Amino acid sequence: MSTPSNGMITLALSKGRIFEETLPLLAAAGIEVLEDPEKSRKLILPTNRPDVQVVLVRATDVPTYVQYGGADLGVAGKDILIEHGGQGLYQPLDLNIAKCRMSVAVREGFDYAAAVKQGSRIRVATKYTAIARQHFADKGVHVDLIKLYGSMELAPLTGLADAIVDLVSTGKTLVANHLVEVEPFMQISSRLVVNQAALKLKRDQLRPLIDAFASAIPKD
Repeated sequence: MSTPSNGMITLALSKGRIFEETLPLLAAAGIEVLEDPEKSRKLILPTNRPDVQVVLVRATDVPTYVQYGGADLGVAGKDILIEHGGQGLYQPLDLNIAKCRMSVAVREGFDYAAAVKQGSRIRVATKYTAIARQHFADKGVHVDLIKLYGSMELAPLTGLADAIVDLVSTGKTLVANHLVEVEPFMQISSRLVVNQAALKLKRDQLRPLIDAFASAIPKD
C-alpha cells in the first residue's frame, strides 16, 4: 500500500449526489473546489488550498483508490464499502449524507412472501451481490444471484429474475416501472475513508480535515 507523495492531500469523490453533499463538509474545513465537475472535463480538480486536490472517480472505485494510495481519503457509500470489503481502509466517520436504503423489490402481483416461505429458490438480480447473499442467507432463503450493472428494474419485468436488490431513495423509479418495494433491510449513508499509511505519514494535515468533517456532519 502506498500513499500519494509530495505533501499533496488527494480526496476521491464521485460525481453527483455524494459530490454535492460533501461540499458543505469541505467548506467547514475551509476548502472550496474551484471547478464544477459537471462542466469541466478535468478528472483532477483544484481547490482554494494548494495542498488539497479532488480526484473524480466512479463511486465503486473510491475505496480502491484510497486503499492503494491513489487518494489519501475519500467518500463512499456504505453499500460500496461492504461490496469492496473495506480492506486497508480506516473509516472514522459516518458522514450522514447521500442517505437511502437497500431493499428487495418485485413486480406488481408477485407473491414475495409466499415465494420465500416455500423454501424454493428465487432468482435475484443485483449489483450488490455480497449484500444480497448475506441478507438472504440470514433469512434462510436460497437464491440464484444474477449480477447486473444497470437498469435493475428490467429484470423482473422481462422474467430474468423474481426480485431485485437495489438502492431506493424516493421509490419513484420502482413505481414508474410497476415494481413494489417489499423488504427494506439496510439503511445506507456515506462514510469518510482514509488510507492507513497516509494517516500516519500525513497526520498533521489529515487530522484537522477529519475533525472539521466531524463537526459539520448533518444531524437527522
